[in-house]
Amino acid sequence: MARKKKANAEELLSRPIALRLTQLEYDRLEKLRLQSDCHSIGEVIRRILGNRQVKLFHQDSSMDSVMEELAGIRAEIRAIGININQVTRHFNGSTQVSKRDLLAHQALQQYRKVETKVSLLLSLISQLARKW
Repeated sequence: MARKKKANAEELLSRPIALRLTQLEYDRLEKLRLQSDCHSIGEVIRRILGNRQVKLFHQDSSMDSVMEELAGIRAEIRAIGININQVTRHFNGSTQVSKRDLLAHQALQQYRKVETKVSLLLSLISQLARKW
């Protein structure tokens, strides 16, 4: 399938320019490209020449371990929620009193697990709030 044509012909990139750079200049532009939302060095140069913004992204590596822990807690809470849904479905489908008591006890254990994970989550969030 063919590419859609631009409505405004003036916006087309139709004029090539050859440019020679030193290795240091090229490395600086490549570093800008890697840290920005630009996909090529040409795009970086066009934004600089056009006095448009080059948005740079910075990742704080000190937060990596905290983010991994938060992601782990999220996965555990999701798994516990799935377990609670399964226990609830069996509870609602059961007519035996003893089985319903057992399933209610299992659901209570799952809710206690959620409580511990939420308290861990809140402590992590309070640590993050102090850092910010």
